[in-house]
Amino acid sequence: MCLLFSCSKQEDIIPNERPAFTIINAENISVDIIQKTVHITGGKFIPLYGNKDKADSVDDFDMSVYPVTNENYLTFVKANPQWRKSQVKKIFADENYLFHWTNDTTLAEGMLPNAPVTNVSWFAARAYCESIGHRLPTLNEWEYVAMADQNTIDARKNEEYNKFILSWYETKYTYKNAIGNTQINVWGLSDLHGLVWEWVEDFNAVLISSENRGGEAGDKNLFCASASLGANDLMNYAAFMRYAFRGSLKANYSIQNLGFRTVKN
Repeated sequence: MCLLFSCSKQEDIIPNERPAFTIINAENISVDIIQKTVHITGGKFIPLYGNKDKADSVDDFDMSVYPVTNENYLTFVKANPQWRKSQVKKIFADENYLFHWTNDTTLAEGMLPNAPVTNVSWFAARAYCESIGHRLPTLNEWEYVAMADQNTIDARKNEEYNKFILSWYETKYTYKNAIGNTQINVWGLSDLHGLVWEWVEDFNAVLISSENRGGEAGDKNLFCASASLGANDLMNYAAFMRYAFRGSLKANYSIQNLGFRTVKN
C-alpha cells in the first residue's frame, strides 16, 4: 500500500524517444528567459535515503533563484511549437499538460505571468532547461539546498523549520502565487518551500537499489510507501513527503502544483 500516492512500474517511466527542443537565443525571445542564478558551493550531506553512515557528495553548481515562471515558459513554447499543448506528443505529456492555459500561447485570465509554471511534465521541463543551456537539478542537489533555512545550511533538526514546510503542504493553491514571496534561504534561493513541488532529474532514483541500477530493474517497493523503511530519519516527515510524492510520478505526468527550476554546472 502506498502513502498518499499510487504505485507505478519503473518501465512506465522513460520512453526511448527523445523529445525535441529549439535553442532559445536573443533572436527568438521577447523576455529574459534565463533567470538569475546563484552559486552553490558543494559539500557532503547525509540524505534521508541511503547509508546513514556515509555522506553523499555534491559538486559546485549554479541554481536559479526562483522557479521557472509562466512568462518564461510561454516564451519557450512560442519558440518551440512542438511543446504547445495542442501539439505535444502524449508520450511526453499527459492530458493535463498546460490544461489551464486558454490556448497554446495565452495564459488563462487571472494567471500571473510571474507565478511558477505548473502542469508541465518532466520531459517538458528537461526540454526547457536544455533550450537555455541548463538542466534540471539532481535529487541530491535539490535536497542539499532545500535543507537550508535563512540562517544555516542544514536546518533539518530545526523543529520550526520543519513545521513551516509541513504547514505549506497543507495549504491550497500556493502555485497561483507570484515567485519571490517566500523566505530566502542562506544560499540566496527563494521558493524552495511554500510555492510548488519541483521536478528533479532523477526523480525516481532513490527507489532503485544500487544493486539493480546498472542491470535489471528490480521492482520491489518501487514507488511505494514501504520504501520508507530505507529512510535514515523517519522523524523528517517533510522530506519523506517529497520522496513519497516523487515516487508516485511518471515522466509524462503534468500536475497543477508541480513546477521546476534550472541549474548549470
